[in-house]
Amino acid sequence: MSRNIFKTVYDFAQGHLSKGQERSVKAKKNILISLFVKGGSILISFILVPLTINYINPERYGIWLTLSSIVAWFSFFDIGITHGLRNKFAEAVAKEDYDSAQMYVSTTYGIISIIFIVIWVLFLIINPFLDWSSLLNLSQEYGAEVGVLALIVFTYFCLRFILRTITTVLTADQQPGKASLIDLLGQFIALLTIAVLVKTTAGSLIYLGLALCAAPLLALIGANIFFFSGEYKKYSPVVSKVKFSHAKSLFNLGVIFFVIQIAGIIQFQSANVIISRGFGPEDVTAYNIVYKYFGILNIVFAIFLSPFWTAATDAFFKDDIAWIRKSIKKYNQLIIFFIIGGTLMLFFAESFYDLWLGKDTVHIEFSLSLWCFLFFVFTMFSNIYVSFLNGISALKLQFWTCILSPILYVVLAILFIQYYRMGVYALFVASIIANFNGIILAPIQYYMVVVKKKKGIWIK
Repeated sequence: MSRNIFKTVYDFAQGHLSKGQERSVKAKKNILISLFVKGGSILISFILVPLTINYINPERYGIWLTLSSIVAWFSFFDIGITHGLRNKFAEAVAKEDYDSAQMYVSTTYGIISIIFIVIWVLFLIINPFLDWSSLLNLSQEYGAEVGVLALIVFTYFCLRFILRTITTVLTADQQPGKASLIDLLGQFIALLTIAVLVKTTAGSLIYLGLALCAAPLLALIGANIFFFSGEYKKYSPVVSKVKFSHAKSLFNLGVIFFVIQIAGIIQFQSANVIISRGFGPEDVTAYNIVYKYFGILNIVFAIFLSPFWTAATDAFFKDDIAWIRKSIKKYNQLIIFFIIGGTLMLFFAESFYDLWLGKDTVHIEFSLSLWCFLFFVFTMFSNIYVSFLNGISALKLQFWTCILSPILYVVLAILFIQYYRMGVYALFVASIIANFNGIILAPIQYYMVVVKKKKGIWIK
């Protein structure tokens, strides 16, 4: 009986997944895979937080988060080239120009490797002279420990940016589910390692850094070997295919994405530093707990949205405007369900924090939860239109607004905290206002391009 029910459900799912245009079918299958993978990823990340806090205490966890954010700023040195690869690879595959696709992949690996090796060597020289205690407003007792941790985290980020090119290739080929699986594997290894550390060692930032940095690298190394020796062998990076003189198209898109990326890094990664200096490391922990909790909404929504970027490239290239309009409409309808779900999450937030972390482990104001929820609602809405515009490389408006938005964000955040005496939630209020491009301009630009069929500044 149960076997017949299972077969009926399976046949129904297969029939539903196989309906529709080819890119829609591919998107639906990857969404389904990603839902399962991201579900596991969310579960592991939620287990890791209390496990890690109990291992090193809330203050040290705040130090870890702040230092990781600072090091993440160096990600802008990839010059946005991986985003350029995503669009150019998708275009090359759509045209069945596999030789060019391999050239783009090889050139990206070559450029990013050179950039991050140079940056790593420079940091190796500079790090001994940095006073991390003063930079992060910490007690002097943490100075030496944080200096070593900084080197570990920085080495990890440099290697990660080189190795993560494989996830860009998978996403560009409309297979984000497989890219997510790599992250899940890294998280699972990290979880096992932290569990062993809790049982065998005293709380140490150094051990924590090694565990959380080594695990994702092992997963990425395995993924590069697996995919480029198998399914993606025809795109595998080789030195002879590294064509710096032919990388202009990558750089043209890359420079624009570079500025956009810097804006995102400043706007979102600086939050931990602003909080650490304005309030303290424990408030960094509270901010990130709330961000992680309501971030579930954005993670799940991103699963549905992830195939859209590359699919939009394909649809726009083939002049399938009807498919684009239909997809945008469905995504806007989908947000309503996420708002309902987020409202329920807000209602049960305090109970969940106590259950998740232990009662009174971290104090979190309701206002912080409320503004975080609103922040993610606006983020999901804006990401629909930004993903479409990124997919068709209509970046000029986004480029110019992203020069202003991080400045506006930092100024507003500091003003709200120091002058208006607002709490940590000020960071979310500033983020919403600073995201005027995604919330206002991007929908207008979509309307002008797709509905009005205008060109000029709208399509550049």
